[in-house]
Amino acid sequence: MPIRRGEDWGETGGLGPNGVLVDNDAEARRLIEEARRTNRPLPELGLLGGDLCRTLGGRGDADAIRSLEAWRFDVDLGAVLLDGRLFWFCAHLVARRKGWAGEALVAMNAAWRGTWNLGPKAHPGDGLLDISHGHLSTGDRLRALRRVGTGDHLPHPQIRCHRTGAFQVEFQGPLMVELDGEPVQRASNVSIRVEPAALTVVV
Repeated sequence: MPIRRGEDWGETGGLGPNGVLVDNDAEARRLIEEARRTNRPLPELGLLGGDLCRTLGGRGDADAIRSLEAWRFDVDLGAVLLDGRLFWFCAHLVARRKGWAGEALVAMNAAWRGTWNLGPKAHPGDGLLDISHGHLSTGDRLRALRRVGTGDHLPHPQIRCHRTGAFQVEFQGPLMVELDGEPVQRASNVSIRVEPAALTVVV
């Protein structure tokens, strides 16, 4: 169940005996996709690194993750159809051209993408994704890049922002889509939805 305003979120407790430690978001995504495609339950994941780990305040300490002082969270997943092919992501989706030229789309479940705070209001347990979609001029891109580390690139008049459980867009031409930091495929038609509280993670 997604978190509601004012509610506590998470609980103390270590990674379960069948849990899996992962080093980053891409590794987590591969395990999630393998489970989804083989109709198996999603594994419980201990996050040693990555943008979702950072958003949740993780320290990357394997011993701490297994201890009773660790924190357990039920987080949302993103599911996306890329020109009809189904994928999942746990931290973020980015669709763009080289250098962020032209049209771009960002869907954030975590707040961070590397050193960039692309989802300054994103919460991994609220049942929503933070979507930014727009087309910036060269000058606006340069100004945004100087501010993206703090999340102050938003709001922007040329970037449409939504906090939503589902979003669909057809680009003017195919863009490379990255899921959790890994390029997956070029696509023109992108349809995103949230699976609320679908994954248990431990930090």
